[in-house]
Amino acid sequence: MDMVKKLGTENSVVIFSETSCGISHAISTLIRGFGANPVIYEVDELPNGHEIERALTALGWNPSVPAVFIGRNSSVVRMRS
Repeated sequence: MDMVKKLGTENSVVIFSETSCGISHAISTLIRGFGANPVIYEVDELPNGHEIERALTALGWNPSVPAVFIGRNSSVVRMRS
């Protein structure tokens, strides 16, 4: 869980996503449309992706993606599908 919090606060906008998730793609397109340049972690392509998904679920995301962190101060926007 600490790793997810750290990743989520290292950049201004961070998205935890899956390559096959249409909502994740729409969210990243929307955020880019506002001029932001989000860091995107595709959890289904990461070796520790299952750990990240479990940590996101423990933090309150259900489903675990898309999860959007905005701001380096741990402010979080939860996207529900």
